[in-house]
Amino acid sequence: MLVALSRAACFVKGLLQSTNSRYQKLSLVGKALLWFILFFYVCLAAFIIVVTPARIAQFTYDTAQDIRHLPYGYTILIVVMIAASFPPFIGHITLLNVFGFTYGLQGFFPAAFASLAGSAIVFVTLRSMFSKRLHSWTSTNERWQALEAVIRSRGMPLIILIRISSFPPWAWSNSLFASIAPVSLFQFFTATWFILPKVMVYVFIGSRIAKLSDGKQRNHMDTQTKIINSLLVVGGILISILASSLVYHFMQKEIKRLHDSPSERDELAAEALEAAEEAPLLGYNSTSSP
Repeated sequence: MLVALSRAACFVKGLLQSTNSRYQKLSLVGKALLWFILFFYVCLAAFIIVVTPARIAQFTYDTAQDIRHLPYGYTILIVVMIAASFPPFIGHITLLNVFGFTYGLQGFFPAAFASLAGSAIVFVTLRSMFSKRLHSWTSTNERWQALEAVIRSRGMPLIILIRISSFPPWAWSNSLFASIAPVSLFQFFTATWFILPKVMVYVFIGSRIAKLSDGKQRNHMDTQTKIINSLLVVGGILISILASSLVYHFMQKEIKRLHDSPSERDELAAEALEAAEEAPLLGYNSTSSP
């Protein structure tokens, strides 16, 4: 028992030290952004408590139904999804839930289209607008050259693995691939199709949440139906977490394999994947040396 407590204490201490170390390495803007995010979530939690979840859910459901009854309401969500596919925007998963929340399981088709179209538009836009910047940056960065070489040699399996991984997030992943010269639009678009099962899961979760959000539907449900819908929502979330964790595990395993490789090229490629936020088209300092 004491050994377990000691190990837990060491783990917590190490985690706190690691977190503090990462925080100290952040720039002033990064620290300010972190505190802003924390402040935002505190305010959001306070708002939910004051207004009550039931009223918020009902308002959200009514708004979703208004959008659904518009002649081309789904185009609004598609446009928002495409915009959210550009960094530094976030919210891809939330928007997938919104598609399901608004259109039920039928929301899968516009959600899938928006995801595929948005990612392709980001890829083409960034690749065409910043091609010179990309070339000048990669020509002087050994890690990125190594990553491009590994991508070129491993091909689609590695591209698909990186694409379906939960890291980096959606918008940043789009930019990451636009930054890797050997990845063609066809390869990127093909790899993006492999995220569609995840799209289906999140749309399904949104559709179940909608049924629980509407007071009229909820009042007509018996306890068993409410429990089943709640379990379906929780089950969908757990499945998505499990799938993301497995993919992330395989991704980290691939990075470790590159690290353990005797080839210096593979080692540099692993470092480039771990520092994906330094990609030349992600808005960071593109002139920094490796």
